[in-house]
Amino acid sequence: MKTSFSHLIESHGMVLVDFSAEWCGPCKMLAPILKEVKEELGNLVKIIKIDVDKNPRLATNYNVRGVPTLILFKNGQQVWRQSGVLQKHELVQRIQNSK
Repeated sequence: MKTSFSHLIESHGMVLVDFSAEWCGPCKMLAPILKEVKEELGNLVKIIKIDVDKNPRLATNYNVRGVPTLILFKNGQQVWRQSGVLQKHELVQRIQNSK
């Protein structure tokens, strides 16, 4: 899993990773927001959802202690992270500022 994840975050300029869980209420609130972000930004960013219950090692590797946790990678390097639900305009601005 680690190898394919590493490949994913390195193969696209900007990758936003959403560490979440099925049982997490705020994660469910974030899903439609991320869809809107993707619709607005298109190919500028790739958005990946990682279920921490199905990928505990990956969550541990990135020190994810709570969900949702968003981590933005640029060319494979982490440039930003935040836990909790953000609004669409906050996410769009953060991603555009990291270009």
